[in-house]
Amino acid sequence: MKKLPLGIQTFAEIITEEYIYVDKTRHIAELIQSGKYIFLSRPRRFGKSLLVSTLSEIFSGNKELFQGLYIYDQIEWQPHPVIVIDFNGISFNDEEVLKASLSSFLDNIAAEHEIVLSKTFVKDKFAELIKKIAEKTRQKVVILIDEYDKPIVNYIDDPQKAVTNREILRDFFGVLKYSDAFLRFVFLTGVSKFARVSIFSDLNNLLDITLSKKFATLLGYTQHELESYFAQHIQTLCFELGIKKAPLLAHIKTWYNGYSWNAKDQLYNPFSILNLFAGQRFSNYWFATGTPTLLIKLIKQTRRDITEFENKTVSEIIFDSYNFENLNIFALLFQTGYLTITQIDTQDMLTEYTLNYPNFEVKQAFVTYLFESFTNNGLEEIQPVAKSLRRCLQTDNLEGFMNLIKALLAKIPYTLHIEQEAYYHSLFYMISVLMGVEIDLEVLTDKGRIDGVLMLEDKIYLLEFKYGKAGTKMDTLTKQAIKQIRHKKYGERFLNESRPRLLLGVGFVEKEMGYKLIKNDKANA
Repeated sequence: MKKLPLGIQTFAEIITEEYIYVDKTRHIAELIQSGKYIFLSRPRRFGKSLLVSTLSEIFSGNKELFQGLYIYDQIEWQPHPVIVIDFNGISFNDEEVLKASLSSFLDNIAAEHEIVLSKTFVKDKFAELIKKIAEKTRQKVVILIDEYDKPIVNYIDDPQKAVTNREILRDFFGVLKYSDAFLRFVFLTGVSKFARVSIFSDLNNLLDITLSKKFATLLGYTQHELESYFAQHIQTLCFELGIKKAPLLAHIKTWYNGYSWNAKDQLYNPFSILNLFAGQRFSNYWFATGTPTLLIKLIKQTRRDITEFENKTVSEIIFDSYNFENLNIFALLFQTGYLTITQIDTQDMLTEYTLNYPNFEVKQAFVTYLFESFTNNGLEEIQPVAKSLRRCLQTDNLEGFMNLIKALLAKIPYTLHIEQEAYYHSLFYMISVLMGVEIDLEVLTDKGRIDGVLMLEDKIYLLEFKYGKAGTKMDTLTKQAIKQIRHKKYGERFLNESRPRLLLGVGFVEKEMGYKLIKNDKANA
């Protein structure tokens, strides 16, 4: 059984030390032939650095490393000098540090090639380095840039610093355009697509393959790749967890599958899968590597309705947004991997994308952090309460269920409290997600919209929320909610369901909550 390449991003080490390598070289061969200047955006921990390392070995002419892989006899193995610029290793605390770090990096590359640089400024020094390496080796140079946007993304909540670093990088990368005669291939990758617009505005022949159907599976694992390359690890996990292969694969798919850049091919994040097989248990591996503090801060500042993050339709133009003073939250959530593409509509000559959470790992963890931030309930409290809530619903203990919710809502500080019905929709939605219960909000019927449909294994709750201002009687609100469910015959949508339907009217007055439950839905049928 081959070893898991957990944390290893060097292609040569993976091959020589006999780690698992999922062969992506068919796509890489097509990538090399697609153009001279290529850009790709993908979320963190998605294999970008390994791709850069693989390209470096290919252009260095190290054919022997690729024996048994698709690309081995598909290209002309012509060695080229390769410059790899990894911004994980570049310091950028302030303007002068970034310039000095870039300058030092270029000096080190020059020393490796036994070249002396005479220029002082970073931009001039980069151009001089490319030209002198090409002239010395009599071969055109390959430039591979990993995490190009790190000096910008890391300061996205500090617009002044982000803009300063962006301008430095614009000058630095601008060298590529007038060094064209000395370049064989240029590949850039990072998390954000929106930063690309401003940084590479001079490089008008840059091919952006971020949303390309052709390269949708260049990074990440497909279902076929998961089952082929990790067959023995899957079998081992079956033994460890005591379940058969089919239900295990279904569980893995629910937890970790779902990333897509073409709304067709669904992918696993390699980091989550490798950690799953290494740790032999299901957990939030990818999410745990970086808490989305900035994203949650922006959501709170803009008072976004949390339910908007599912089935959200956006236009393509938001992916190229780079206004640091007015960041688009949906573009950020997509770029960083918290939302993914589930549908593409190209009608009316205007492409629109439907965004959703990619999988259970991301959705459950993200909503947990949102709930903590919105309610001031500690992370250590949320999961135990979520389990208790689920047990209450399963055992028809609705009074216990509502009392637990009241306790959670009671911890919301006055400054965070928003007197709007949509706010309570969001809170109830988050609670349902935390319980692991399937909930649909704003469900359309032929007679209106159901506020919520809560679906358990053995029953279905039809929910209607009502918000009243101070002084409104709770009993009046909950009766109005039940009356609306019945009047608009929301239950007709579920007539073919064998599960019983329960009507639940929930009322909110300031921070108080009440409910009315109708267990027998015959009147609504």
